[in-house]
Amino acid sequence: MTVLKKTRLQVISDENRPTERCPMVDFVNLISGKWAIPILYRLIVIDAPVRFSDLQRAVAPITQKELTRQLRLFEQRGLVFRTVYAEVPPRVEYEVTELGKTLRATLDSLADWMRVHWDRLMRE
Repeated sequence: MTVLKKTRLQVISDENRPTERCPMVDFVNLISGKWAIPILYRLIVIDAPVRFSDLQRAVAPITQKELTRQLRLFEQRGLVFRTVYAEVPPRVEYEVTELGKTLRATLDSLADWMRVHWDRLMRE
């Protein structure tokens, strides 16, 4: 005879549910997209104005469309500043803002974690 283990589900009413938003969900929503972290991290590491084409090469193989989309989102969120020069052909440079620079320690720790655990992750 097989005995199934019964579990009791606890029903949590809305009044007992915590109202604080999860900061990790908010962070992932802020820095979302396959290319978001590599773009932002590259801008933070360079810490100087970067032309669009140079940034695209640094984060290859990203498409022009995806890089443009991600940079616009970062600009809207105050993480990246864009400067357009009235030249022919037009020159556009991007630079991480002071707010964006505050992410350096966080992104450095993620990069360090990947370096430490890369071999193990690739084995499993």
